[in-house]
Amino acid sequence: MSIEQIKANFSEAQNVLTNFINNPDNWDNMKKAGDIMVDSLQEGGKIISCGNGGSMSDAMHFAEELSGRFRDEREGLAGISISDPTHITCVGNDYGFDYIFSRYVQAVGWPGDVLLTISTSGNSANIIKAAEEAKRKGIKVIALTGKEGGKLKDICDVELRIPHKGYSDRIQEIHIQIIHSLIHYIELEYFK
Repeated sequence: MSIEQIKANFSEAQNVLTNFINNPDNWDNMKKAGDIMVDSLQEGGKIISCGNGGSMSDAMHFAEELSGRFRDEREGLAGISISDPTHITCVGNDYGFDYIFSRYVQAVGWPGDVLLTISTSGNSANIIKAAEEAKRKGIKVIALTGKEGGKLKDICDVELRIPHKGYSDRIQEIHIQIIHSLIHYIELEYFK
């Protein structure tokens, strides 16, 4: 790989971020998503997060920043990711991989909670089933998607989409910025 190819990666990332910044709908959706999450936490709810692969890492990162700490000292907030390997392998074995997230939502999700789903395609079957189960239980769904939003765009309450048609890493880079911004918003609004 040449230096020019490396620089091209950074330029492409900058373009994807600039496109996101320049879409005013994204700012409305960021506020809507943040308000839904803050309202849930203030009412005693929790935020459950899920994703596959790198998106699972992002879901875990979101939850630990809430229950742990993001920027400033504060009390822990109720954030959990669906990432327990015993749960995933149990449900995967007994019901199939498509149900690893929905069974968790079914077991621990309550009306007033929020489900943060992360799927760069918006079409991951196990994420779709989790969103459907959440809706069935009266749980709001926030979706971080990419490309054209997939099936998830029609199930969620608020979608934050990165409409990049290339590789998923560019989408994931903006997803992590969205995650950090949502956590920052939650901290500022919850503790004001």
